[in-house]
Amino acid sequence: MAIHEEHRAKAPKVLRIAVITVSTSRYQSISKGVEVIDESGDRAIGLLKSFGHDVVSKKIVDDNSEMIRNELLNCIYKDQVQVVVLTGGTGISKRDVTIESVRPLLDKEIYGFGEVFRSKSYEKIGAPALLTRSLAGTINGRLVFCLPGSPDAVETGLQLILPELPHAFYIASSP
Repeated sequence: MAIHEEHRAKAPKVLRIAVITVSTSRYQSISKGVEVIDESGDRAIGLLKSFGHDVVSKKIVDDNSEMIRNELLNCIYKDQVQVVVLTGGTGISKRDVTIESVRPLLDKEIYGFGEVFRSKSYEKIGAPALLTRSLAGTINGRLVFCLPGSPDAVETGLQLILPELPHAFYIASSP
């Protein structure tokens, strides 16, 4: 048996996952008591559940570094999730700080993820894909993925991640 097949066989089949949507407009609406539709977060949850995973937390935070970091670390250490998927705040505007907020917290970065994600996005949307940013890595044996906030980008990113998610977690969490 090849080593990757052995890892897949040993990997947990169901992972505890948190989804964090980074969006100033949605966060401000919630703060005012307005019900919001979070199509990207809902799409992420649907896809994660369709692969049999347990989505234990869904949060919406502002495009604010401290808030992003606090929620991410709470999910990992307080909620004991194995995977965190963040959507939104990955563009190139001044307000988009998800990548800059998460990268310093990573123990290891999965360098090829962003390139493959942009390549797949380019196949679908063309040149605007060059303006997208994404990030993947580990924090204390947990997996973290930062995806753009559009529902289609969330789906593209998760289609890349989901087939290898248990395998990747097994490797990341191994001593």
